Amino acid sequence: MPDLEKFRFDPERARCMAGKRVLITGSGREGGIGQAFALAAGLNGAAAVGVHFHHSYQDALATVKAINDAGGNAFPVQADVTSSADVWAMRSHVIRRMGGQTPDLVICNSGLSEAGYRLGIAPRERDGEIAASRRARARMAFVGNLAESTRVVNTKVDGFLSMTHLWAGEATHAGKPVQIVYVSSRQAIDPGAGVPGYVLANFAVLSLPSILRVNLGRSADDVTAFSIALPFVRTGMTEEYAGNKKVFGRWQPRMATTDEVAEAFLQLVERPPSELNERILQLDMAEAGDEVRVTWSAVDLLPRVAELSWSQASALHYPAELAE
Repeated sequence: MPDLEKFRFDPERARCMAGKRVLITGSGREGGIGQAFALAAGLNGAAAVGVHFHHSYQDALATVKAINDAGGNAFPVQADVTSSADVWAMRSHVIRRMGGQTPDLVICNSGLSEAGYRLGIAPRERDGEIAASRRARARMAFVGNLAESTRVVNTKVDGFLSMTHLWAGEATHAGKPVQIVYVSSRQAIDPGAGVPGYVLANFAVLSLPSILRVNLGRSADDVTAFSIALPFVRTGMTEEYAGNKKVFGRWQPRMATTDEVAEAFLQLVERPPSELNERILQLDMAEAGDEVRVTWSAVDLLPRVAELSWSQASALHYPAELAE
């Protein structure tokens, strides 16, 4: 369990969590970003914290116990977010544990990533390897790599979509506001090698706030949503790269710690929901003398349309109206 004192922030920072009902997916894994958000909420005045997990039940239960022993109010939520039946079953459990109320802050987080492989590059040949062996090994790598990516994409895309559909629907039905946060990665904006499914899934997540806004129509005032793009954070997934600046050096002088990310997140949530709505907020780290300076910046992914001269010169023409 991380040092809990690192997640107790000063009253000015903590006040944004006072009385909130918070649900965090993927928050059961020891030392993960989701756990950090759960600790930040539970130790800084949240009324209730749902600690969601699928497989990591021992870590999740330990997180719940740590929060409750420290005077908070946390409860475990076990579900496969890629299963609509599991997500729907979660609904009544969460509402009951939150005193008959729906969450007013839902953090969609996932701790999954691939082990790493180069997209579109087959395994190298080995000296003395026969053709049949090479084909079998290449097939195993192909199938295994795609299975890893599929698991990551399904969890992040399907899982985030189902959580949004459920809790946005509950909010608009009850007329009670909810804020939804999608945890993405800076790799979605500046892709790195070795994790194609992770990059693809995190890029898809960036579009969810705008899609949600369009679909909500007149109910849009009840639901606000934004995405955060995090740099490399030192967790169990990234520990082996903590000293390798070739991996994270283009973004930051060192890896961020989970408590730093949690405090920066609370700083963000302090802002009015309307200011954050539909935005992509990127966490930046820069050297500042003998310190590291952590700030937020807004990212705009705006399409640029440019006419193609060859197509303009040979445009196709069809009737203005379709024939009956």
